[in-house]
Amino acid sequence: MVELGRGALSKLSVQLDSPVRYAFRLGESEVQVNPLIGRRLRLEYLGAIHCSHCGRRTNKSFAQGYCYPCFTSLPQCDICIVSPEKCHHEWGTCRDPEWGQRFCMSDHIVYLANSSGIKVGITRASQIPTRWIDQGARQALPILRVATRQQSGQVEDLLRSQVGDRTNWRALLKGEAPELDLAALRDSILGACAEGLLALQQRHGLQAIQLLTGIKPIDIRYPVEAYPSKIVSLDLDKTPVVEGTLHGIKGQYLILDTGVINIRKYTAYQLAVHAH
Repeated sequence: MVELGRGALSKLSVQLDSPVRYAFRLGESEVQVNPLIGRRLRLEYLGAIHCSHCGRRTNKSFAQGYCYPCFTSLPQCDICIVSPEKCHHEWGTCRDPEWGQRFCMSDHIVYLANSSGIKVGITRASQIPTRWIDQGARQALPILRVATRQQSGQVEDLLRSQVGDRTNWRALLKGEAPELDLAALRDSILGACAEGLLALQQRHGLQAIQLLTGIKPIDIRYPVEAYPSKIVSLDLDKTPVVEGTLHGIKGQYLILDTGVINIRKYTAYQLAVHAH
């Protein structure tokens, strides 16, 4: 086998194309993944994890790439990142108010996506379409533009009364989700939540929550030659060397003939990539 690269692993870089184009990020270098489909890969965990923020060596990665001290102190690891409606910036208790101002006090998009079925989600406007690709969405449709992350979390919380916010990763990796009429679903969901949305607009201002119109759903294709009939999850912590023929990439998962592996889970791991 030939070594293609080694270094600190980051999540796969993505580029919207038909199909999506992927690359390993190993330190400062990138290795294109799509040309490796059909070839035998070996991923070798080199036994070290260095925090993606401070560089400290850590025995365990927290929140996908951080050491424990950074996990407990950085704003990007706070509870409000997972639950935006719990943002506490206005109370003066943000871990880094300047970071919060840049990251959270900016336009966010509320969207519908079809990954393993319909779901609602939020993302910064700058993360479209990366967020959808990382989730393995087959279709996606922005439905609302919201002024802050906290307010987008409040909108998402409201819409969860009508639609879930989770992706079934096992279903995601067993095949393509059936195509859905996202525009019709949007109209139905927003109609059912009209009273709650109006209340949020009255609370935050009409300009804070704006309906997005005239946007067509985006369709996303992934470079997958074959889906597994049975999902076997590969784990570098338990088996430091993972090897198999690459059948495809979807979301942040590599699909091998020996199992599937979530590359994002191993952010900050020192990794060597080989191909035959």
